[in-house]
Amino acid sequence: MSYRPDFFIRLARLLNSGQARSVLLCGNIYDLFWDGAGYVPLNEFLLKKTATPGLLQLVYELNGPVRMDDAARDKLRGAWVEWKAGVDANTLALEQLRKKGSKLEFFQDEFDRNLRDATGNPTLALELLRQLTICSRAALREDLLIIIEAADMLLPESGTMASLSDRQMRRISIAHDWFGDPEFAEGGDSVVMLAESRALVHSRVARMPQVLSVDAPAPSQDHRVHFIEHYSERTTPKPKLWSTPQLLGECTAGLSLQALRQMLAGAAYTGETLTPDGVFQKVEEYIRTQLGDDVVDFKKPGHTLSDVVGFTRLKDFLQRELIPRFKAKGAKALPGAAVAGAIGSGKTFIFEAVAAELDLPVLVLKNIRSQWFGQTDVIFERLRRVLDALDKVVIFVDEADTQFGRVDANAHETERRLTGKIQGMMSDPLLRGNVLWLLMTARIHLLSPDIRRPGRVGDLIIPVLDPTGDDRRNFIRWMLQAVELDDDSAAHSDDFVKELDEQLLPAEYSAAAFASLRSLLMAVEPKSREEVRAAVHDQLPPAIGDTREYQTLQALINCTRRSLLPDPETTEQQREAWQRRARELELEGVR
Repeated sequence: MSYRPDFFIRLARLLNSGQARSVLLCGNIYDLFWDGAGYVPLNEFLLKKTATPGLLQLVYELNGPVRMDDAARDKLRGAWVEWKAGVDANTLALEQLRKKGSKLEFFQDEFDRNLRDATGNPTLALELLRQLTICSRAALREDLLIIIEAADMLLPESGTMASLSDRQMRRISIAHDWFGDPEFAEGGDSVVMLAESRALVHSRVARMPQVLSVDAPAPSQDHRVHFIEHYSERTTPKPKLWSTPQLLGECTAGLSLQALRQMLAGAAYTGETLTPDGVFQKVEEYIRTQLGDDVVDFKKPGHTLSDVVGFTRLKDFLQRELIPRFKAKGAKALPGAAVAGAIGSGKTFIFEAVAAELDLPVLVLKNIRSQWFGQTDVIFERLRRVLDALDKVVIFVDEADTQFGRVDANAHETERRLTGKIQGMMSDPLLRGNVLWLLMTARIHLLSPDIRRPGRVGDLIIPVLDPTGDDRRNFIRWMLQAVELDDDSAAHSDDFVKELDEQLLPAEYSAAAFASLRSLLMAVEPKSREEVRAAVHDQLPPAIGDTREYQTLQALINCTRRSLLPDPETTEQQREAWQRRARELELEGVR
């Protein structure tokens, strides 16, 4: 396999065309890359791919030395002497050289001393590199390519200048002056800074118009398959696969090559055969480490739609339209759906079952906001890389109104930026059909209108309402299945179900309330209908009726399908009546 990654092609184009002389290389920078002979870290890959006549390569490691080969060191030392002394030692006559000798030796020693002192001193190292580019323009025939590792630690973003140390502010000032220098921008020297995210590099540098960025994506399936084949050919004993490298490459979507190598190395050492379950577990573990346990989780629902009680019309719609469109590709695919309904209506349980029916990885987004400045953008960028790498995935977001905030002027800048990026991802044509969004919320009206518009989850907003009619009686039967009576009467006979429905249970009773009552009946173990009646009568609903009514009204108002309303022939006058009642509740302080 012979290829140049797309990110390197973009990087080379920026530098060769002169569009930028300072570039931030971000993204999957800690992975392995194919250099034509083997898989190597990014630094080695860049050095090999950029090795051309007339270009001297320098690498600065944070708290380490400025590295270069001996030939480059000699050329730079000579150029430094010529630049400082104003003479070219190669053209001096012998007699002139004797006269100038001590001065030349001084500048040679100065060059070597600066290199030594730069080790372990990031501020001095950065200033030295800037000086070398000035020296290069004045006295060097070759151009410089400077690779700076850990730019996010060298020039950290911290929110305010006041929170930076004097040395950090000095380095930011050096970089700003360096990259903003018109002579540097018009010269032939280039600087490539490595950082996981542009957001982690101080904005005084990262947002300079002279500083462009290139993202290194997660490895594609072709790259993963090639790595598996390459590793297996050169490793003894070979890792045992349950199937072909191609199938393993498909199953490892989302893994970096470093993580894939660890998995293959472990399998080769133990001699155990890699299984799909083991691979998926490794993928889940890796994604959690990338995004954080408090940010994302994997859901493996243990129930399907056949386990969902009631909701007959809704389940028919899900099986007939939603699931087929979620499984579709291209223009027929849905980008996602929002699910609205009052608290306790059963939204999460129903759509966990939908996720199980889809038989796809389900990524549960828990909290993508970070308390640390700049980390929210980093988490989002990691999430985007994971989603780009996965073939098809469901993003499950509970309490979506709190996860995705507002975009108005009263919202925090980070909140607006995050919500804007999520909105862009939902409508991204490249992700349509591959990333499916399921947003659960009891407060659909608080979800950003930009998220609710068509082309995003506004294509389908589904209300989940309290059971009525036959669905309600099915819930009662399900509830009574937990009861075994001593007498001959069946606990869930039609006459007893009708009695509970019409006489004992409140008119508005949620799925969660039925589940709670079923649990109570299992605990008290009534032995007669009278004891069942007593347990049902003793159960009082919490005082959240107005809130649930308001949330139900908002679900109905925001529903995007007439067929999902209680009455498909609902008129505009009825919808206006819902809105009037919602406003009345708002005036009473209900939100």
